[in-house]
Amino acid sequence: MGVSFEGVRISLSRQRVRHITQRVLRGERVANALVSVTFVNRRGIRALNARHLKRKSDTDVIAFGYRQPGRAATLVGDIYIAADVARQSAHDNGVSVREELTRLVVHGTLHVAGHDHPEVGRTRSPMWRRQERLVRLLAQ
Repeated sequence: MGVSFEGVRISLSRQRVRHITQRVLRGERVANALVSVTFVNRRGIRALNARHLKRKSDTDVIAFGYRQPGRAATLVGDIYIAADVARQSAHDNGVSVREELTRLVVHGTLHVAGHDHPEVGRTRSPMWRRQERLVRLLAQ
């Protein structure tokens, strides 16, 4: 489990990010995982979004996950979180930056574990409901 900060400061420690990620993976019954979480600036997330998803806009989190077939296969994933976008979103939604960062770590980890949501109406999706239950549990 790797955590890195690409020139950004956040209100979660590396240890806390690892803990959140591991709790989500355990809840998803993922026994073997190699996951990295990288916090980037707005320019970094925009470049990742353009390169990998062909979108020319900011986003808060991008996650890539891969698991070979088989029950004991190792889940491999990379999560990129835009700290600047998280701060703005926290402000816009009236939550703490710490809570919003927790939400994005949970969200990215759920994607890596195989969950997905529709683009429209995502806040009504099963993934979103699961995410919010985990955020309430972990954002302390």
